[in-house]
Amino acid sequence: IHLTCDGAVAVIELARPEKRNAMDSRFWRDYPLVIKACVESGARAIVVCGQGKCFSAGLDTSDESLTLFQEDSDVARMGIAKRRQVQMMQDCLTAAEAAPVPVIAAVHGPCVGAGVDLITACDVRLCSSDSYFSVREVRLGLAADVGTLQRLPKVVGNASLLRELCFTGDDFDAAVAKDMGLVSRVVDGGRDEVLAAALTLAEHIADQSPVAIVGTKANLLYARDHTVADGLDYVATWNMAGLQSEDLQVAAIAKMAKQKPAFSKL
Repeated sequence: IHLTCDGAVAVIELARPEKRNAMDSRFWRDYPLVIKACVESGARAIVVCGQGKCFSAGLDTSDESLTLFQEDSDVARMGIAKRRQVQMMQDCLTAAEAAPVPVIAAVHGPCVGAGVDLITACDVRLCSSDSYFSVREVRLGLAADVGTLQRLPKVVGNASLLRELCFTGDDFDAAVAKDMGLVSRVVDGGRDEVLAAALTLAEHIADQSPVAIVGTKANLLYARDHTVADGLDYVATWNMAGLQSEDLQVAAIAKMAKQKPAFSKL
């Protein structure tokens, strides 16, 4: 993983282009640490992309430390070890969702298997016109288990198509991804073009009140998993403090002066 922090925007690159950015044990160890480092550096938005010709080919099945075929003489102990490994991988990708600031996925080329798990944990997804996707796990003989089957149904708007793609492992292109709601925008071109679009969006987000952005993300996530009544109560409680932020005055003064507001760091 390669990290670049440029002021309010951080860029995380999957940096194994020779392996199509397949996710080995180093990725599963480092990704949440890099997300944490971005937040601690003061980044107000994070962009995740891939180097080379591919966003990600998914799990690196050649990494023996991630093998699904480890044996143990005791079935219970082997099962507990496998469960622990899956939960570690789930927690790794959840780091983007748990980050207080927005995380934007800039997808180009193939985004397969665990790559889909990764982007569904991001807040916003953009893709290039040369992108294609696949929930590939069924072709490996297992159900996807690190986020896709849990998050994708809450992201896309076509349950029938979602199930078809998850049951078959078939590829689907950028146009289908846009139509079903997986991505919010298809950018004409390849890696450079979609990364530029993601950076522009990240900078636009970073210009907003960081207090408002953190509150908005927290409340959107809460609303996803709770009733409307619960969500209304939660945001009322949240804004007991939020409405006392200096950012409201800063925004109002800047609007009257027709100037760009300058918000302080969190």
